Amino acid sequence: MDRRRGNIVVSRREILEATRAEQRSEIVAKLAEGQVIDGVVKNITDYGAFIDLGGIDGLLHVTDMAWRRVNHPSEIVNVGDTVKVQIVRINPETQRISLGMKQLQADPWAGIEAKYPVGARFKGTVTNIADYGAFVELEPGVEGLIHVSEMSWTKKNIHPGKIVSTSQQVEVQVLEVDAAEAAHLARPQADPGQPLGRVPRHPSRRARVVEGPIRNITEFGLFVGLDGGVDGMVHLSDLDWNRSGDEAIKDYKKGDTVKAVVLDVDAAEGAHQPRHQAGRRRSARDRSASCGRARQVTCEVLAVQENGIEVKLADTDITTFIKRSDLSRDRSEQRPERFNVGDKVDAAVTNLDKNSRRITVSIKALEIAEEKQAVAQYGSSDCGASLGDIFKAAIKKKEGADEKKEDDEDSES
Repeated sequence: MDRRRGNIVVSRREILEATRAEQRSEIVAKLAEGQVIDGVVKNITDYGAFIDLGGIDGLLHVTDMAWRRVNHPSEIVNVGDTVKVQIVRINPETQRISLGMKQLQADPWAGIEAKYPVGARFKGTVTNIADYGAFVELEPGVEGLIHVSEMSWTKKNIHPGKIVSTSQQVEVQVLEVDAAEAAHLARPQADPGQPLGRVPRHPSRRARVVEGPIRNITEFGLFVGLDGGVDGMVHLSDLDWNRSGDEAIKDYKKGDTVKAVVLDVDAAEGAHQPRHQAGRRRSARDRSASCGRARQVTCEVLAVQENGIEVKLADTDITTFIKRSDLSRDRSEQRPERFNVGDKVDAAVTNLDKNSRRITVSIKALEIAEEKQAVAQYGSSDCGASLGDIFKAAIKKKEGADEKKEDDEDSES
């Protein structure tokens, strides 16, 4: 309102938005968690589908579409489809509704121990290959991990992709079943030094004291051999309370037998993380010191804001903020609204100030690092690298070698 000029600006949109907000509140008030309702697929994204519930939209996340692995939501639903969904969670403050379809189906992991007893052999299909092993689908929704250490008795330190390939049918033997975490599988090959019936078992209890020889020493820690041929990693930051990791690691040599405490067993990553420190236990906040620069961490979303998301590092009380530009390497995915409070996200540590206990993480940095590692390690389009990327890397490598050769010749002359 401009009294001096006698001008008044009015808005119809403000009234419509207020009315729409009231209608949304009325609809949300009629819904309840666990309720089964019909909806229409309104939009599909890489991470899920938005379902129109009759005046309000709910998000059907890709992980809640089916018990099996879903690469893209379009495998399950199409725009315009009428689907039956269950309301998984309602946030009364933001009026965001999380939906699920797999919740309406029988959980394939129910009674899993009886269906897949330890020691039994089954045939499955390789669905995914990672540096640490291969995932095998035994039935839709039930996948097991063949850790790289369980793939062959004779081939050591070889990438799983050299032993199996995606979509390959393989025979596996069940080593361990944990419905709360995952199924561990081993390739059914005869151990040249053991009878066939012996099945290696590896420690899976956190805080368990283990002992084994140092198999390898790297720039980021020690690899300790455990029962069953499994290696556990002791990170530099977990070697000593009073000295830096770079100093403490000098006290160890390959072949030494050491004792350690199992900090974590991650069935999805196939990794045991022992700690070889003595003395007082550190607080969750002190654990920030173990998050080295460029190290991958798992975070929980605490709040979604217009310019980014606030997250908390898993198993700690450390919180940090991921700004919008660091949410993805793709500009179209740098949208905070695609995250929900409670979501788990992986990110890379880009900066760490141990004095102030401040840490900076980036999802974008992790995506870039993973792509660079894949291109450098495999150098083929099968792993997602384009032919141009491979040629560019090869040319750059050759140019570097030529420059080094010229420098050496100049120094000799």
